[in-house]
Amino acid sequence: MTRQPGGKGSLSHRMFVALVVACASVAVAVTAAASLLYQSAFLSDEHEQLAAECRTLASLLDRTDDDATVLSALELGDIRATLIDPDGTVTFDSQADAGELESHADRPEVVAALESGSGSSERASDTVGYTSLYEAVRLDSGQVMRLSVDRAGVVAFLFQDLLLLVLLAVLLVVASWVVSRRLSRRFVQPILEIDPSSGDGVAPYVELDPLVTRLNEQHEELMHRMSAIQDAADLRREFTANVTHELKTPIASIQGAAELIRDGIAKKKDVPGFAGRIYDDARRLSSLVSDILTLSKLDESERAGSQELFEPSERADLLSVARDAVDRLASKAKKAGVTVSVGGVSSYVRGNARLLDELVTNLCDNAIRYNRVGGKVYVWVLPQEGRVALRVSDTGIGIPEESQDKVFERFYRVDKGRSRDMGGTGLGLAIVKHAANYHSAEIKLESELGKGTTITVLFPAEA
Repeated sequence: MTRQPGGKGSLSHRMFVALVVACASVAVAVTAAASLLYQSAFLSDEHEQLAAECRTLASLLDRTDDDATVLSALELGDIRATLIDPDGTVTFDSQADAGELESHADRPEVVAALESGSGSSERASDTVGYTSLYEAVRLDSGQVMRLSVDRAGVVAFLFQDLLLLVLLAVLLVVASWVVSRRLSRRFVQPILEIDPSSGDGVAPYVELDPLVTRLNEQHEELMHRMSAIQDAADLRREFTANVTHELKTPIASIQGAAELIRDGIAKKKDVPGFAGRIYDDARRLSSLVSDILTLSKLDESERAGSQELFEPSERADLLSVARDAVDRLASKAKKAGVTVSVGGVSSYVRGNARLLDELVTNLCDNAIRYNRVGGKVYVWVLPQEGRVALRVSDTGIGIPEESQDKVFERFYRVDKGRSRDMGGTGLGLAIVKHAANYHSAEIKLESELGKGTTITVLFPAEA
């Protein structure tokens, strides 16, 4: 029989074993019961026949004076005749020398015959599988006339038909194998025809409804996982292409400016400008690489379902984090002509300090970057519905409705030209999204084109 992966037997194998065990158990039980019944009936008949012959022979001996001579003259076949005195001494035995036999005073059939006139018993003989039957009658002389005969027992009876039993066992195994193969095909074929993708519960047997339901669930789960894997692969390819493009632009700019300075083509008065361009592009590269590394660690942390890649969580005042971020961005806000204010109450969350800082800094940086001259940015930290809310609002250009679901994607820019010219990496809001997930926080975005944007991040309150 074939074996299935994982060490599990095939259906036909299991049915074959079950049938053989069941049939063998029934056969053994029936054979044993029949044999016991046969032995009981057979021995009962033998006892009656032997008792009748014993009574007949006793009647004959009661009419003679020389019992030994009469017994010696009789043709008894396989029946053994023994004449026993009241004290147990054997005076005659048709199959042995009476002088060499021990006292029979303790034999049950002899004791019973002396007491009540007749007795019977049966004992397993020295010959394996045989039973000795005894019938005894007390004679008028006081002696006991005993007849005995050996008859086959159950074991001997079975051994006599051993070849027949072996043939029956072989037939049983063959029949079980044929039946199990046919039954397994009959049961399995409808199962093989089940189409899990249909989702219609097409089970051929009502007992298989749970199986079909589970198959449908697993099919849907598999399709979902395959879709997720494909989406992840597409995202990686797109990310790689975007990273390559984003890196090429500043590298090409740095290379071009450096070559002009190296080859002496750039005029002396233009060198500071080229150097400034190299410095700005180098800073942009540094920011891009830093953001990519942060996102990679966040991705790996999410895939592993572990936060061990980052420093241990600690208690942090989100209002203090917001104030620190705004202070660092003060010069940038002033240069852009944007006013930034921070308000709220001290609210504590548990998380990674660097990621919390990156989250707040990126939100504030975007609010400044996509604002207008004279615009305002409001940063609030407040308790909200049992959670801690970080709200960053601006009076900037806003986000078109069709783009609001995409702004947290990597390298997505509403206005690609303006974003790149303003030095953005295109990864700020992607980091915000993953940093929020890291802290089990929820993000809400509200925006109106030409009027501004509000992004709220709801953190679990510190336990």
